Amino acid sequence: MISLTNVTRAYGNVHALAGVSLEVGEREVVTVVGPSGCGKSTLLRIIAGLDFPTSGSVHIDGKDVTSLPAQKRNMAMVFQSYALYPHMTCYENLALNLRLKRLPRAEVERRVREAARLLGIEDLMQKKPRALSGGQRQRVAVGRALVRDPKAFLLDEPLSNLDAQLRERVRHEMKQLFQKLNAAVLYVTHDQVEAMTLADRMVVLNGGRVEQVGAPDDVYRHPGNRFVASFIGSPAMNIFEAVLDSGRVRIGTEVIDTGLGVSGRFDVGIRPELIHVGSGSPAKLAWVENLGSEFLAGVRVGDVDLTVRTARRPAAGDLAIHVKPEAVHVFDKNSGASVPGNDRCRTDRA
Repeated sequence: MISLTNVTRAYGNVHALAGVSLEVGEREVVTVVGPSGCGKSTLLRIIAGLDFPTSGSVHIDGKDVTSLPAQKRNMAMVFQSYALYPHMTCYENLALNLRLKRLPRAEVERRVREAARLLGIEDLMQKKPRALSGGQRQRVAVGRALVRDPKAFLLDEPLSNLDAQLRERVRHEMKQLFQKLNAAVLYVTHDQVEAMTLADRMVVLNGGRVEQVGAPDDVYRHPGNRFVASFIGSPAMNIFEAVLDSGRVRIGTEVIDTGLGVSGRFDVGIRPELIHVGSGSPAKLAWVENLGSEFLAGVRVGDVDLTVRTARRPAAGDLAIHVKPEAVHVFDKNSGASVPGNDRCRTDRA
């Protein structure tokens, strides 16, 4: 188990991390997602022992390792750059750390062959990195971590150098691999698809602070604040300012009862895929994007611009849209926090 308590990392007046507390359970896969510069890599480096917190503590299996260097933590880290030795074969890249530890030759052979079998790279062992594709290099980099039999695997955006099609295939391979590992996994990424599909739990970071932690489906369906709502989901959630009257909000000609019972100015959020085209409030079509199996459309309803995701291409000109009450999220205008009762109402009506 990895446990962080009130971890802060400051560089002068700049806080890369600010009071981060987090636990990663045994054999749990936790993904960390957030915009560039939010502190994802700093968090990983502190857990690995490559950097140290300004304040707070790091525990591994109940032992305080806050000041221990990386070589004494038994963490395996996989970097974005792969960091393979170009003059060595894949076998030699996997075996190097084991040989430096002076493990018996038979044990080195066993671990390398087992990792190669698990990753499906047995036929690459005598090749050098320059002869491999990007996906093959990534698997060799993971194998080099795998042979160490670590307490935890720390992956820092390992797929970001791959093209979209290859990234999808390797992501599926990663998912299967994580299910076989007997160790915790902390996976940092800026790609929310990776974060949601690989994780048992996901952590959303912003500005060095934890915005929300939870199962991917919970974070998606019940965002704790406006930032999480806008960051998680593709296309992004529609968020606009509206006046609520005892929990009721007007969208075009329809009045939707959110069930929250609050009045005043709030930010209202609706996911594009939960807006139904065909009946309801009159809307004007502004643009359409063809995604192949579905369409994104920009519509104007009253004085609000919305993005809609639909399976059928909307007809040009006027159309109508409908929004169910359970699709509406309400956020405090000042703090951005989800209005109390928002999740309860949505769960009851879903």
